[in-house]
Amino acid sequence: MAIMITISKVIPHGKGLAPILVKRASTLELDWDIRQKSRFDCTDSLGRQLGVFLPRGTLVRGGDVLVGEDGSMVRVLAAPQAVLRITACTAHGSPFDLTRAAYHLGNRHVPIELKPDHLKIEPDHVLADMLRSMHLIVHAVDEAFEPEGGAYSAGGHSHGHDHAHPAAQAYTPTAPAAHVHGLDCNHDHEHGHAHEVKPVAIQIHKHKPHSH
Repeated sequence: MAIMITISKVIPHGKGLAPILVKRASTLELDWDIRQKSRFDCTDSLGRQLGVFLPRGTLVRGGDVLVGEDGSMVRVLAAPQAVLRITACTAHGSPFDLTRAAYHLGNRHVPIELKPDHLKIEPDHVLADMLRSMHLIVHAVDEAFEPEGGAYSAGGHSHGHDHAHPAAQAYTPTAPAAHVHGLDCNHDHEHGHAHEVKPVAIQIHKHKPHSH
């Protein structure tokens, strides 16, 4: 009977590991349904039985590296699966339609993979009809699926932001700087009406001589 290797650690995208070690690691092809679970059994490319026990809420992404208790490493591949690929219709709509679609799908809590020129969701004929009514093109394809994680999800991956965000400081309003129009200023100074220059009256008081 084969010994099951227990895995309780995941390294997002193999960060910090030597590329040669990641390349030599066995592979494990999993669809999204499995990769969003924190407990599952599987078999890697070497035929080894793996028992995965990750912290609850952990999402495993394609390119992640699982580390076994024996020190062995397994590189995860996102398996192609049935998805709906959604693109904008250039004849009847605009790329902004994808933004609208993402908004409506998000309101329905639908897992969405966001790309600059298309969206992906899991198959759903009701949603497909809704999207087509919004002048979007919907194709059923078999591709890897990596839906967007929640922005505040504790189980999501860190995306490698190594910089520190400065602490918020109290806002102190300041007076706007004076705008100086120089020779290279391209502002249009036409106000659409002429300003009338009004003369300023100056009163001159004449002193009469005093009679003694």
